[in-house]
Amino acid sequence: MFGISEDSLSSAVEEFIMKGIFAAAIVLFAFTFSFAQNEQAPIVEKQFDYKNWSYKNVRGGGEVDLRDFARDKKLVLVVYFAPWCPNWKHEAPFAEKLYEKYRGAGLDVIGVGEYDTADAMKTGLDALKIMFPVVYESESRDAKQKTPHYDYRKQTGDTRSWGSPWNIFLLPGHIEKKGDVLTKNAPVVNGELIEADVEKYVREKLGLPAVEVAATEPTKKKEIEVCDPATSSTSLKKP
Repeated sequence: MFGISEDSLSSAVEEFIMKGIFAAAIVLFAFTFSFAQNEQAPIVEKQFDYKNWSYKNVRGGGEVDLRDFARDKKLVLVVYFAPWCPNWKHEAPFAEKLYEKYRGAGLDVIGVGEYDTADAMKTGLDALKIMFPVVYESESRDAKQKTPHYDYRKQTGDTRSWGSPWNIFLLPGHIEKKGDVLTKNAPVVNGELIEADVEKYVREKLGLPAVEVAATEPTKKKEIEVCDPATSSTSLKKP
């Protein structure tokens, strides 16, 4: 009737269907990836013995002693991470933003790498343009249940498989001047930082005036642990 052959019509229908399937796949992947990147948790004060440590610098230059590092600071954020973890890659730009924005006001940030080689950690830091200092506690995934990081997570109620990232804030008034134990209580985040909450908390502890920060709704995964070294993930770039 319209001068279109059956073969042409069939090809057009197939092309339409394939484009529809491809578009749907892109939408599904984007939704799944976005959902998987968020494992946010609130700042919660916990009672536990957090011990002082001295770890090697990922970028070379000897070791860093945490008690010495925290001296004369108003607030220190210690963030534990596995370089292959999507959740860490999601949080990393915000942690760097905090470091750049509030370093001059008394905040410092230090990362503690876990469960991969120091070279892999350095490569990841370079890709994410992370400038704050980073040390490493372990270099093998076999150390998963053998690190202080693992013990701290279990003591503070973190039930995730790998616990990356895991955040702890150190306050000068809570830091012991000597001994193995650095502090007996500390605010921790068993997951990714919630930006609005952390911004408010940091400004308060630094004695800065409060500013209105857009609220973000915490999003948690319900079933799977996306921080899985056996699962490939797309690297995130700093915006």
